[in-house]
Amino acid sequence: MIAKQNIKFQTVIALTSVFLFGIKCLAWYLTGSLSVLTDALESIVNVVTGFIGLYSLHLSALPRDKNHPYGHGKVEFVSAAIEGTLITITGLIIIYKALNGFYNPNEVHEVDYGILLVSITALINYFLGYFAVQKGQQNNSAALIATGKHLQTDTYTTLGIVLGLTLIYFTGLLWLDSVMAIVFAIVIIFTGLRIVRSSLAGIMDESDTEQLKKVVELLQEKRKENWIDLHNLRLIKFGSTLHLDCHLTVPWYLNVDEAHQEVDSLEVLVRNNFGESVELFIHTDGCKEFSCKLCTKSDCKVRQHAFLKRIDWTLDNAYKNNKHRLD
Repeated sequence: MIAKQNIKFQTVIALTSVFLFGIKCLAWYLTGSLSVLTDALESIVNVVTGFIGLYSLHLSALPRDKNHPYGHGKVEFVSAAIEGTLITITGLIIIYKALNGFYNPNEVHEVDYGILLVSITALINYFLGYFAVQKGQQNNSAALIATGKHLQTDTYTTLGIVLGLTLIYFTGLLWLDSVMAIVFAIVIIFTGLRIVRSSLAGIMDESDTEQLKKVVELLQEKRKENWIDLHNLRLIKFGSTLHLDCHLTVPWYLNVDEAHQEVDSLEVLVRNNFGESVELFIHTDGCKEFSCKLCTKSDCKVRQHAFLKRIDWTLDNAYKNNKHRLD
């Protein structure tokens, strides 16, 4: 269901990008402005990445198979990396053309029509980008978030171009066209690099510390008496799916069914708070003698040491691959 929502939204983005590219080309044809041309060039990237993002969402929605046991979700990070790279390259091309514009300034005309057309594209891009980021965050889609941020950045650069055209209209200073193109090309380059950095982090399974912190805080807040210890906690994103791994220490004398009930309870807690797209792999460990000192279970009949202190689960100690102990 979530995958279908992402694909439908990305389809709207891809088709809209084609429409906006046409409007910007018309604006460039009417004005001859270099800054409008840069905006149109970036729209080519919007069109390409829009359809790349659509294809990546289609792949990520495919079920797991023998060759991809964790699904195809990571293709979204590849899509975002391609998008960020293309954005960065576009920014460099814009700077090159703008520097040439200082020596061979273009004659700018029909500025009023250019301002109107470019302003319309800015409004459409902003709202489309805003909703793309919201939907991407809601559905844990790296591809939608990357596309949404790109569209919002495109809005800001377009507004800057509108400002530049307005100044040219009132002052007649043609060199402002190249200046505005360079300024917003730099913004475009930094946006592209940020997207590349984020996508590479996903490909390399870099820990999402903010999300992991929320998980640890939830488990600590709702901690049950039989959950003696939590360690080796890891969180990996595969497209819209979050894979959560951890080791849960429970009383050693629980039978298989009782231990499984504790696991089920933890899974329900996480899914109720983070959505059904969470996949959990929980390994249960039996408690050891040294666990008694930090165990709060009041009705334990086999306790070998008195309770001394409870260790609160935090981001700093939950990820370590060993049971917690006081000595």
